[in-house]
Amino acid sequence: MQLLDLIKNRYKIISVVGMSKNSGKTVTLKELMAEALEEGLNLGITSIGRDGEKQDIVTFTEKPLIYINQGSLIATVEELFDVCEARLEILEITNCNTSLGRVIIARALSPGYVQIAGPCTNNEIKEVAEKLLVYGADIAIVDGALDRLSSASPSITEATILATGAVLSRDMNKVIEKTAYQADIFNLESVDDEKLKDIGKKALEDKKICIIDNQYGINVLNIKTSLNSGREIASALTKDSRYVIISGSLVGKTLKDIVSHTRFFKDVIFVIKDSTRIFIDYRDWQYFQKKGVKLRVLEKINILAVTINPYSPLGYYFSPKEFLDKMKGILRPIPVVDVMMGGGV
Repeated sequence: MQLLDLIKNRYKIISVVGMSKNSGKTVTLKELMAEALEEGLNLGITSIGRDGEKQDIVTFTEKPLIYINQGSLIATVEELFDVCEARLEILEITNCNTSLGRVIIARALSPGYVQIAGPCTNNEIKEVAEKLLVYGADIAIVDGALDRLSSASPSITEATILATGAVLSRDMNKVIEKTAYQADIFNLESVDDEKLKDIGKKALEDKKICIIDNQYGINVLNIKTSLNSGREIASALTKDSRYVIISGSLVGKTLKDIVSHTRFFKDVIFVIKDSTRIFIDYRDWQYFQKKGVKLRVLEKINILAVTINPYSPLGYYFSPKEFLDKMKGILRPIPVVDVMMGGGV
């Protein structure tokens, strides 16, 4: 089975997000493109960050180039459109503006290398991905940017592939630990109480923080954001509290303050929109799990696979087989693929 087998006939818009730069995200994208060519499927590609340049503009390390086939669709910005080596037909100049110009949707009239940078906002990412489908892409892929996991949000893409690799640490076990943490975050269970879902959606629309009791009574807190508001949330919890609906982001300090200032935190479930709204260090995550903190999401991320890159641009590498075997053992049943070896799922 190949990576594409997890996607075709199931999903139309997916994302590929990396744990860090040089984690193998672009190689994963290239693997999907090669498999799509074999299957006769047409891909549409856009990116939150910038991809396809020969050298990383931040780390100055060499990057794998993006080579597209004739007929492929891309959404890229005006400034990069002119440096693409593939001959491109402009299909639409969108109203999505970036620091590098407007986003252009184009079809490749010839194979060649391209550089891709797309929209900046979540709504625009979804809009552009849908346009790629309208113009003939069988599958639209959103290439996630460094520390921007928002492209994995269920409100933008239907499923995601997580790319990780040796670049995260010289210690293989730490890489596996950090990757397992991110997979745990993505795999958070969704709320199955329909009444609570309705309350949660309304709270998110109104950008409110609410405490729900065991009779579905709603206490709307006079707090604009959960940031630095852990003590206020803690003081509002009672023995009858069952859920805390948090709009916006959830950070580690907020949870630490809640845990430190009330014993009722063990009796409630904290509910957020989706896992991309969580900003908690993986060691803090372990601490919260031991404490018994419970988190749920209104929209669950569908993680299709984890791809691994055993080589770091800093010159060190892991044993590919050992890295793959250990990662599979920890992440099972999530499929794990070594994209550098070009293997299947």
